[in-house]
Amino acid sequence: MPAITVHDKEFIPYITSSQIEEQVKKIAEQINKDYAGKRPLFIAILNGAFMFASDLFKNITIDAEISFIKLASYKGIKSTGKVITAIGLDVDLHQRDVIIVEDIVDTGKTLFHFLPQLEHQQPASLKIASLLHKPDALLHPLKIDYLGFTIPNKFVIGYGLDYDGLGRNIKEIYQLV
Repeated sequence: MPAITVHDKEFIPYITSSQIEEQVKKIAEQINKDYAGKRPLFIAILNGAFMFASDLFKNITIDAEISFIKLASYKGIKSTGKVITAIGLDVDLHQRDVIIVEDIVDTGKTLFHFLPQLEHQQPASLKIASLLHKPDALLHPLKIDYLGFTIPNKFVIGYGLDYDGLGRNIKEIYQLV
């Protein structure tokens, strides 16, 4: 995997598509075990989590549903510090087992603002599945129940993650040089 340029930034290969596929399958296997006999609702956070959510859901063998919500806190390679809800959630969560699907948890600000809205609806359980986690960037403590990779506090693109709209379609994950 050669280095790539997106907009004005250079990115180097970081996580291969086969490594991603392997971790997604492991997460799905654990969820299938943990929710055997239940019917969880997956809530994928757009735009970034769409690839992870799709691949994860393809490996879920138990009865399950999926819904999407659009939350945003990034502009360019920096968090704006504000969480914007663009598409709302239209599913009743009362007494449902809910799994939030995130592409990446870095500062934790997005989920910090979103989780109370979900908890207000009194789900039976509320868990977080994230492909990536940057513990060094975390400002709001969160428990990630299903995690693919812990990564350093560097900007990444690919596999749904973008830099100003570009790079989401790359099947690997690249890191800013």
